[in-house]
Amino acid sequence: MKIESSSAPRSLCPLSKALELIGDKWSLVIVRDMCLGKKRYGDFQQSPEGIPTNILADRLKKLEEHGIIGKRSYQQKPVRYEYFLTPKGADLLPVMQQLIIWMKKYDPDCWTPPEGFYDATPESLLQAYSEIE
Repeated sequence: MKIESSSAPRSLCPLSKALELIGDKWSLVIVRDMCLGKKRYGDFQQSPEGIPTNILADRLKKLEEHGIIGKRSYQQKPVRYEYFLTPKGADLLPVMQQLIIWMKKYDPDCWTPPEGFYDATPESLLQAYSEIE
């Protein structure tokens, strides 16, 4: 899937383009939280990293625009949304698993992901989201 952007990429290198999309301080934290079952705005705000609300709103919008997450309303007055991983977003799971393995190797003081995190697959995440619908 081609990444649509209003500005030209700084490079055609795949790693550089991936970092433009998800290499900021917050995007993978949001995707991580979604892999761990969070789906509503308030859920993301409760993460230990303490993402500011304006940045959270911006990153959710950016992730949706790039097809990494989707959203659906769960309440009408006022309208509130829950977010879900798309196949493109779920495919980030192995990337995050490997980054965590790498970081734990060099900084063993990091927290350990919940049981089952390393066994999860993109398919199992998508299955979990389809069961919610």
